[in-house]
Amino acid sequence: MITVEQALAACLALAKPLEPEWVDLADCNGRVLRSRVTAQRDQPPFAASAMDGYALSGVGAVPGAVYVVVGEAAAGHIWTGAVGPGQCVRIFTGAPVPQGADRIIIQEDVIRDGDQITLGDTLDLANYVRPSGGDFAKGSTISAPRRLRPTDLALAAAMNQPRLQVGRKPIVALIATGDELVQPGETPRPDQIIASNTYGLKAMIEAEGGLARVLPIAKDTVESLSGILSLAQDADLIVTIGGASVGDHDLVAQVAGSLGLERAFYKIAMRPGKPLMAGRLGQAQLLGLPGNPVSSMVCGHLFLVPMIHAYLGLPTGPRATKQAILAEDLGPNGPRQHYMRAELSIGDGLPVVTPFERQDSSLISVLAGADALMIRPANQAALSAGALVDIIPL
Repeated sequence: MITVEQALAACLALAKPLEPEWVDLADCNGRVLRSRVTAQRDQPPFAASAMDGYALSGVGAVPGAVYVVVGEAAAGHIWTGAVGPGQCVRIFTGAPVPQGADRIIIQEDVIRDGDQITLGDTLDLANYVRPSGGDFAKGSTISAPRRLRPTDLALAAAMNQPRLQVGRKPIVALIATGDELVQPGETPRPDQIIASNTYGLKAMIEAEGGLARVLPIAKDTVESLSGILSLAQDADLIVTIGGASVGDHDLVAQVAGSLGLERAFYKIAMRPGKPLMAGRLGQAQLLGLPGNPVSSMVCGHLFLVPMIHAYLGLPTGPRATKQAILAEDLGPNGPRQHYMRAELSIGDGLPVVTPFERQDSSLISVLAGADALMIRPANQAALSAGALVDIIPL
């Protein structure tokens, strides 16, 4: 058995960034930017009014001063004249500040009578002019790689970029295996269960930016599994669920091997999730997950999600961890790294983590109620309440 760290390194060595593609800006939310975005103009491209009021020269703008209104400027409608001494222009928020003006007197500080204004007794001292390029200058950039947020898209739009180069979404084919499985909504025999892992993993893949394709359940025969694998030939990553162990009906390694699988590893020193394997199958990569629901989902968090990030061109590595305070005493850990399902509560500074009493890898309800995976290194000594431990928030 290899360590979790060695297994992850092998998985990431298989998952190389996919070729980028150009996508319309409106469809880029959540995508991974692969090339930097460069501003085509200053923002704002002109000195602009920050308030509704009157544009004038700040020289001589004192309480009681009188000005003649010689024009009007609104957003999208520039006033092309020049403001002279004793003159002002009625202006609205976002409008270009006319030549000769360098200050906006807000309308609340003005008394207007026809085409004449008188400045009030208590003038706001701000000039309310947004300078040209005050937000960003032509040539400013949005760096890559990064997962694009709504604010990034607004910035790219302001930079006058209608399309962005983003990472292609990896196509992930999901294949559940086993005679015991039926799809949700079907009527199982007394000796069958519902295929649940597929739907949790599909949601996980799509939340991280991949395209998940659920293939039919492969039965426990060489012919069935071979046929289903043939449907995944155009996938970037093939994820099998179950059938990766060493039982008589565990056929993934055998069948994939007959199709040319170059296996990188098999079995890792972790719980849940010992029977995990990965390798290269033709032009695709293959990740063989355990069949137990919790094992499958935990391995998805630890290995599948980082592989999706690698395909998209994001920085790669293990899932980020945080520290928490252990709520109760725990006995020593065994020879495999343990990812304990746990719940979090508010503590004094750091959160408090309480592992669930039941840690069986078949208990989906326990995983669904977990806030975090608490990590116990292999052969770790007993821990006392109050110890600092590492967690992966879920």
